[in-house]
Amino acid sequence: MHRKIEIIVNNSELAAGTRGASLGPGAIMTAARKANNPYFGLYPLHPLPDYNRFLDQKNETEFAKNLLGYQLVFESVAEKTKEILNKGAFPLILAGDHGSAAGTIAGIKAAFPEKRLGVVWVDAHGDLHSPYTTPSGNIHGMPLSLSLGNDNLGYQRNTPSEKTTNIWNELKNKYTGTFKLNASDLVFIGVRDTEYEENQLIAENTITNHTVEFVRKEGAQVIVQRVLEQLESCDMIYVSFDVDSMDPEITSFGTGTPVGNGIFPEEAEEILTLLAQNPKTVCIEFVEVNPCLDNKINTMAETAFSLLEAVTVALNN
Repeated sequence: MHRKIEIIVNNSELAAGTRGASLGPGAIMTAARKANNPYFGLYPLHPLPDYNRFLDQKNETEFAKNLLGYQLVFESVAEKTKEILNKGAFPLILAGDHGSAAGTIAGIKAAFPEKRLGVVWVDAHGDLHSPYTTPSGNIHGMPLSLSLGNDNLGYQRNTPSEKTTNIWNELKNKYTGTFKLNASDLVFIGVRDTEYEENQLIAENTITNHTVEFVRKEGAQVIVQRVLEQLESCDMIYVSFDVDSMDPEITSFGTGTPVGNGIFPEEAEEILTLLAQNPKTVCIEFVEVNPCLDNKINTMAETAFSLLEAVTVALNN
């Protein structure tokens, strides 16, 4: 199934807790150019506005750091995703931090408001916190809470300011007037580092997590088959791939929050390509490459580019 690919580049690292993720998309491009691969000259490229200047300003939103700037990032990602989908193309997204994903999900729903969305979240983390539960205030740990419209108030530990809650609530309803995602339509792969509050939300909503051990035991093909069976009632699927889902000892530590015992790059490639081949898949996103933290020069970006290439081949077959 041949797809008309267009690439969105979101350099924002406003939602991250460590600096350097904004260089991730560029590091992936560098990996391609180092290999004399013209990949980024083959498809329309859409660089989004840079709002990282908000990192140099005083934070005004307690328990949701840089939310004023993040609101602009959210909107720019959503608008461009919607635009590309509305013209029948397939957005491949290269983003700095995982906060980008909430904007992507909003954009998909804005393009297809009547369609039911399934989300495959390949990540070491659950990203289910809200300003009410976060231990860090970093928004890249909150995109799924934002998309689900679930603040997990039963396990509240923080009292955000009025400014924070007003912007947060606006983003929850932006473009759709309501939440974007049902918990039953969310599937985790490789999640292994979550906090108590997230665990309660996962348990209460029976969110599926295909663990690394399960991936290794059953194989990627079985995992993807089960994912697609769960999402059978969905009209469309979005795949969000955080490079920290992979084992840092095998790849590198070139990501903001590495966690040991992750999936292997070969497993990631098979999972991603099988999902890309599914006609319901409408968007795939790669996030959290951080070359500033890479202990093997630019290995994480090179690995991400290899996966990106494999996905592109799958989309074009």
